[in-house]
Amino acid sequence: MLKIKRAIFFVWQSAPGLTVAKSTLILLQGILPLASLYLTKLVVDAVSNSLTTASQQVAFGQVMLLLACVGAVTLITSLCDSSANLISTLQAQRVTDYMESILHAKSIEVDLEYYEDAEYYDKLQRAQREAPERPTQIVNQLSQIAQNSISLIAVVGLLLSYHWGIAGVLFVIAIPSIFVRLKYAKVMYQWERERTPIRRRAGYYSALLTSDRTAKEIRLFNLGLLFSRRFHQLRSQLYKESFTIAKHRSIANLTAQAIAGIVMFAAYGFIIYQTVKGTLTIGDLALYHQAFKQGKSAFEGILGGVSNLYEQNLFLTYLYEFLDLKPKVIEPLHPKPIPQPIQKGIVFNHVSFQYATTTRKALKDICLTIQPGEVIALVGENGSGKTTLIKLLCRLYDPTGGSITVDGIDLREFAIADLRREISVIFQDYFKYHLTAQENIWLGNVDLPLDDENISQAAYRSAAHEVIIKLPQGYNTMLGKLFDQGEELSIGQWQKIALARAFLRNSQIIILDEPTSAIDPKAEEEVFQKFRLLIKNQAAILISHRLSTVKMADRIFVMERGQIVESGTHEELIHLRGTYAHLFETQAHHYRA
Repeated sequence: MLKIKRAIFFVWQSAPGLTVAKSTLILLQGILPLASLYLTKLVVDAVSNSLTTASQQVAFGQVMLLLACVGAVTLITSLCDSSANLISTLQAQRVTDYMESILHAKSIEVDLEYYEDAEYYDKLQRAQREAPERPTQIVNQLSQIAQNSISLIAVVGLLLSYHWGIAGVLFVIAIPSIFVRLKYAKVMYQWERERTPIRRRAGYYSALLTSDRTAKEIRLFNLGLLFSRRFHQLRSQLYKESFTIAKHRSIANLTAQAIAGIVMFAAYGFIIYQTVKGTLTIGDLALYHQAFKQGKSAFEGILGGVSNLYEQNLFLTYLYEFLDLKPKVIEPLHPKPIPQPIQKGIVFNHVSFQYATTTRKALKDICLTIQPGEVIALVGENGSGKTTLIKLLCRLYDPTGGSITVDGIDLREFAIADLRREISVIFQDYFKYHLTAQENIWLGNVDLPLDDENISQAAYRSAAHEVIIKLPQGYNTMLGKLFDQGEELSIGQWQKIALARAFLRNSQIIILDEPTSAIDPKAEEEVFQKFRLLIKNQAAILISHRLSTVKMADRIFVMERGQIVESGTHEELIHLRGTYAHLFETQAHHYRA
């Protein structure tokens, strides 16, 4: 019941005015069919009496007056139905948009760790499938239950005035159907839950076939037929299983309807027999016949609504499983302000870290200090822990051992948003936003106006300005080919745009993770000559496989398997003749060759 209340709250929050209007129409729609039914009985009785009365003109007038009332009720019913359909359509759209915004908010709130867990993606997909429609469906079901309940109460009262057994038949004929619906609601819920990974895998192949990122390789390696075949195999498996469930449900429904039909026709026969005997009038026959049909429909509607609510309640579990995920990187109750400016620097104090999905430690007992205005470089093979260390500094994760401090204050004591505002970072897997060049850079600091002159200054710093001014609309050119009039850039040009995004932020810490991997050596040297002049009092961290890049760092840290194995200046490490010297000599040899 709590799940249903929560869904109703979502609907109310999304469209309170429409919800009130719909509730009012429910009451009218429940009463109007009964008024129409009773007026029909009066019409039939009036026509029957006119055949035996002396004043047929008076009787005809009464019949026409009653027909006018029937017409008015019919017109009002049609108006209510049309209004209800319009309101339902508007409400469904508002609820869908509202639920999408809730999913977006939760996706932003959860930690990065969730995005490395396959179970999270199962929960996300189930939530995305259920969120837009389930709350609206629940409110619609409750509306139908309320409307049918009003009709059923009146009909049962009418039938009880005639014979209690006829009223009891309404309850008997609906029982088989309700059992079938409840049983197969649970079957479908369990099947949907177990098959989410298969659905997600099929969706993955579909995305591969339609994504611009994979378009070149799919054609060059002729992968289209392979991925398409795998997609259809998975969808075929889902189809066969769902068909089997649907077939069994149809057979069960047919059996339940057959039982209900036999009982219903027996009741009809009894009513007709009483009319033939003269116990009931022709009008009574019409009234009880229609009342019985409406009562049956109303009761089945109530039971069907209840079983649907049971089904909705099961599937709402998917939505709430996702919405109830809790962040593991916790905001402090009483956050401390970030030092402005940072005086003592950043300290990694015996920091260790292990991802939840593995038993291997990504970082082991890391100790290092970064002073304001100092440039340090992290060097090591892929998987050595360089990027993980940066993620900890950005509080995308918290250390599983040790601490990270800024001027002696643990990062966990700062508000997360305040901390991240002080960090400019570009990761090697930066994203290409299909927006204008101006917007692509502006995303680095959306607190600035979109036309702020600092945007072009950041482009100068990253050497992106020369790329942008050659585009058809300059800074207003749409980048990428996803939308009309978009211009595609080379990988190196995209990287300069991403660098500008990082430079735009007025932060105290700047982090560049493989920042120039797609830029030619000449452009790389230009970027870093500017970089040393422009960072001023910023602490800077460079991660690069190009050791020619890290030569300009004040200190270099060499990482292997999550540990720092060497540290010092370029000259000191070359003199040490250890891992760094070997890597540098290997790269230099390739250049000399």
